[in-house]
Amino acid sequence: MHSFVGVLFVGLAAVLLAAGPAQAGTRSLPPLFRESGALENPNFRFDARADDLNYRLPNNTLPIHYDVELTTNVHDGTKKFTGKVQIDVTIVEATTTLVLHKRQLNILSAKIESATSASEDLTISYEEEREFLTLTRKTNVNFEKDTEWKVTLEYEGELRTDNGGFYLSTYTDADGNERYLAITQFESTDARHAFPCYDEPNKRATFTITINHSPTYSAISNMPVDKDASSSGKTVFTKTVSIPPYLIAFIVSDFVYTEGVLNGVPQRIYSRPGTEHEQEWALVSGMLILERLAEYYNVKYMLPKTDQAAIPDFSAGAMENWGLATYREAYMLYDKEKSTVNTQTNIASTIAHEYCHYWFGDYVAIEWWTYLWLKESFATLFEYKATDAAYPEWGIWQQFLTSSYQSALVNDAGNSPRPMTHYVQTPSEISRIFDTVSYSKGGSVLNMWNHALTDKVFQRGLHNYLDANQYSSAVEEQLFLAIQTAAKEENYEIPAKIEDMLGSWSRQGGYPLLTVTRNYNNGSFTVTQSSFHNNKNTVTQKSWYIPFNYAHQSNPDFRDTEASHYLLNVPSVRVDAKLDKEDWLILNKQSTGYYRINYDEENWKLIIDGLIKSPYKIHPRNRAQLMHDAYRFSASNRLAHSVLLDMMTYLPKEDQYAPWSTANGIINVYNRYLSGDAKYYDFQMFVAEIVTPIYEKLGINDVPGEHHYQKYTRNAVINMACLAGIQSCLTETKNKLKALVQHGTPIEANVQSQIYCNGLKQSGDDVFQYVFNQLMDSTDQAFRRVLISSLGCSQNEKQLKSYLESSIDKDNKLRNQERITILSPVYSRGSVGLMATIDFLDEHWDEYGNLNTGFGGTNPLNDALGGMSLYVVNTEQEKRLLALVDKVKSSEHVSSSLEASVKYNIQSNFDWLKSNRDPLMNWFQSFNIKSGTSAVISSSSMAISTLLLLVISRLF
Repeated sequence: MHSFVGVLFVGLAAVLLAAGPAQAGTRSLPPLFRESGALENPNFRFDARADDLNYRLPNNTLPIHYDVELTTNVHDGTKKFTGKVQIDVTIVEATTTLVLHKRQLNILSAKIESATSASEDLTISYEEEREFLTLTRKTNVNFEKDTEWKVTLEYEGELRTDNGGFYLSTYTDADGNERYLAITQFESTDARHAFPCYDEPNKRATFTITINHSPTYSAISNMPVDKDASSSGKTVFTKTVSIPPYLIAFIVSDFVYTEGVLNGVPQRIYSRPGTEHEQEWALVSGMLILERLAEYYNVKYMLPKTDQAAIPDFSAGAMENWGLATYREAYMLYDKEKSTVNTQTNIASTIAHEYCHYWFGDYVAIEWWTYLWLKESFATLFEYKATDAAYPEWGIWQQFLTSSYQSALVNDAGNSPRPMTHYVQTPSEISRIFDTVSYSKGGSVLNMWNHALTDKVFQRGLHNYLDANQYSSAVEEQLFLAIQTAAKEENYEIPAKIEDMLGSWSRQGGYPLLTVTRNYNNGSFTVTQSSFHNNKNTVTQKSWYIPFNYAHQSNPDFRDTEASHYLLNVPSVRVDAKLDKEDWLILNKQSTGYYRINYDEENWKLIIDGLIKSPYKIHPRNRAQLMHDAYRFSASNRLAHSVLLDMMTYLPKEDQYAPWSTANGIINVYNRYLSGDAKYYDFQMFVAEIVTPIYEKLGINDVPGEHHYQKYTRNAVINMACLAGIQSCLTETKNKLKALVQHGTPIEANVQSQIYCNGLKQSGDDVFQYVFNQLMDSTDQAFRRVLISSLGCSQNEKQLKSYLESSIDKDNKLRNQERITILSPVYSRGSVGLMATIDFLDEHWDEYGNLNTGFGGTNPLNDALGGMSLYVVNTEQEKRLLALVDKVKSSEHVSSSLEASVKYNIQSNFDWLKSNRDPLMNWFQSFNIKSGTSAVISSSSMAISTLLLLVISRLF
């Protein structure tokens, strides 16, 4: 599943969005630069757990096959549905009971029979805590071991409205009529809402699905339609392969489709009528990516077809139902004339993520949710790897670095980070591990070993794993064995057992800090490992098997990323490199290793000198990561601020996306804390100095045919230039938005986010209302997300108040899933928006807390208050927010730990200012004096920007 739980972490982990096109994971989300704060997520509410309860089903009976028949009248909006399921079970141990799962279903009857036994009624009992449906034989006679039985259950239920289970979705057609559809989202524990079942990932079985529906509607599912068994209003699907229940899917709708075939595999794209012209890109990408994945794994796609469907209401980003992947519309529909390059990229990478699951998660399932990373980490890696194979000209690995890799490093650096392999039991515990550890960290760790062991060994290892465990479920040891075998088959020498090496990363949380100390007399260097935490006073005794390599100034070759050296679970290793003492040394070519690296002071100086003189001798991903590491080291008092800031002075020579995205993230962090400072102008002058050359080169106009990620770079640069108060940026963004409102002059799609946001900071009520009306009228979900984010950029209190109130106005055209996204773009844009949000919640906290969050979501009020605390940087803001928290802390909407968490986040911000403000401001002032940058920003621009640019130009 392409989950957004990791993005919800952002609110709790003080996430700041680096500029880039608005948008999965992405992974379908914009690149993240996450800043310190409650990295241990104290806002998360852990349900009380009864330690004596085992939430796993007993293994005394197992499913073999399901016949599921459902009847729905969703075409007229009816929520009620009826169902009948027949389950062929085998008795593993003699028992009088069968235990299954059910959720929110009314069981009408339960019977059982065998080939040699007549049908008999079963006694029904239900335990709500574990959602156990227990069926007991009335005769008290055992079902004997190794016998097979058919259980028949008839039941009724209601389509849900929280986007989980078997649920109701709607859209408005071209004539303004509301249309209905029924759709499923079963991961991780919601198949039990559509039919009673053994709802665990290792309880595989075959399924035959039958759906009764209006003849005016059609039904689709994992498998093709069985035309001989189907009739008008009754759709029967062919029998599935063996599959876990959570991967079953069906849709009852009036959707239309586009189809194509590549190498014998038919593919269709389904979406609401009127969007047919937006289906082509997903169809072409799907066919190409499926082929690339099958080639890489050397395992053919297994099913006779695959469909993809764009759903109007969808809580996840996308879902890998085998043969019927489902998506948010924003990650499936692409309009050649109106959509952005970012939407284009997101669609391809999201498809790659879901299609990877056809092998990792579907073909080979996970034994239990403890091993969630065994599917989500592979899907995260291959959303880039497969997209790169399909569209190598893009250079998507720069986005991997700025999104998955860097966000994983930040979120995995708390005091007690969880390991990738992490035992869970309850549905709420399961939902919480759909996070950056399972996705971004796991993907980064797999990428590290892919490079360290060579792609040849890694590729063969994945084939071995898939081949050995097909149509079954696996644990991590089976992956380790498959890669170990591959190394032997390829005659590739490895320095230790794969289980020991990879297990040191999956079985303990966090990651290492490599400290590199050079001996400038003999040319050697020493690498020492310790665990890295954002709080440098946190010390643990963890140790890893760490692959590494290096480049240096006399041999600046970053191409070969295979490991040349290892730290084999030892504290340090010495490398006799015979380096020239004038050479810079950089470990971790292309930043494929999942760790941070700190150098001795002299080597940092050599790196900075190398960047300033010849930046292109250093790989762009290393240029980006050097800044990212240096920022983290300076913020945690491991490194002087001057090292990072001196390094950033090379940026006028930079033109690549990953370094600019990283730099923009750092600037946004500084802006968050310093925007109200009396000497803010010194900071703006520094930003103007580093960004002006690239801003003047790229401008604010989209250029057809330019390199894919140059468009991403332009977006980062526009935001930085306007933040810096560069007059041309302020004027041109305002005029572009004004021309749209007054003359209908369209804004190029690829710069919409930047023009709307920066233009709205300077616009009156007429422009604001125009953009709000655009939001209400648009049916393009990707464009709606741009507008939702941009409207929060306003710095007018009246405008923001009306915008915030729209979140609870049930009569407007906001979708339920959009309502809880309104507040963050407002309160994260500075003091005006933060105070407006406090005022809004002070009056409407109960209404906001009652908004529908979608299945598995935490309460929006709790999330908002936790998120707001991350932007409090003065005592007045602190006073107001704490008063609001005190007002609501006894409400059912918020967790018992909210107040402590808010206070912790606020204190963290004050501590940051105390530690970092003075050295930063002193450096900026000194730099401006030395470089004579006072003429960069006009005095009038200074007045405007000081008033208006109080916050980051943050993308939604």
